[in-house]
Amino acid sequence: QVQLVESGGGLVQPGGSLRLSCAPSGRTDNINVMGWFRRAPGKEREFVAGLIWSGGSIYYANFARGRFATSRDNSKNTLVLQMDTLKPEDTAVYYCAASQSFVVDGNQLVPDAMQYWGKGTLVTVSS
Repeated sequence: QVQLVESGGGLVQPGGSLRLSCAPSGRTDNINVMGWFRRAPGKEREFVAGLIWSGGSIYYANFARGRFATSRDNSKNTLVLQMDTLKPEDTAVYYCAASQSFVVDGNQLVPDAMQYWGKGTLVTVSS
């Protein structure tokens, strides 16, 4: 089993930035991919960004490309999501996910194929 804990959410004004972190624990040697997903009020869960944990491919949703950046912080063994130029429509609960097996469709990680999930952290973009 893998446990995931997200941190870094909060309230930010439009145009501002936030940095989310996700710390995996447990059987981390099983992790091949990690990613970020979000669920906005009244909307379906959607992919945000993800990467191959050992290095290599990085994936972004179209809305995230150019504004968000995900990376692995090797010093802390955490997954990071740097979000810049935030918009009110970015308001959502952001979830970290990890998996040994995974599916990529249209350069996006398929959420139903991810095995482990964090509890989420709320990001609110509002003036």
